[in-house]
Amino acid sequence: MKTWSRHNYLRRMKKVNINEKFQCFNEHWTPKVIGELNGQHLKLAKVKGEFVWHDHADEDELFLVYKGILCLDFRDGTTVELQPGEFYIVPKSVEHRPRTKGDEEVWLMLIEPAGIKHTGDVVDEKTVEVCEWI
Repeated sequence: MKTWSRHNYLRRMKKVNINEKFQCFNEHWTPKVIGELNGQHLKLAKVKGEFVWHDHADEDELFLVYKGILCLDFRDGTTVELQPGEFYIVPKSVEHRPRTKGDEEVWLMLIEPAGIKHTGDVVDEKTVEVCEWI
């Protein structure tokens, strides 16, 4: 059981401006944590190009697009294209590959359980072991 701490309480209670948070970083495929809710991390990422094929064995993953067009490819050959303001939930154990359309940068929010790697069990040069809080 987690112990209550004033620091964690105040961090959770702070108003967050998502557009300002997007201005805090420029790296691609390096999610940044901006909040935690009931064991779920709210993460922001800027992405460009193709990511790695991966899945999350026990966790669903939500992709919410703020800017640009995000494509989610699936092994059955289908692609879901997300415009700004749209989201998609990839069910657990479904292999997928996020990518951008062309050379466009995409800004997105991910909502997923705290502690999971954004590449699932795949280890790649883009794998981030621990996401930074911003």
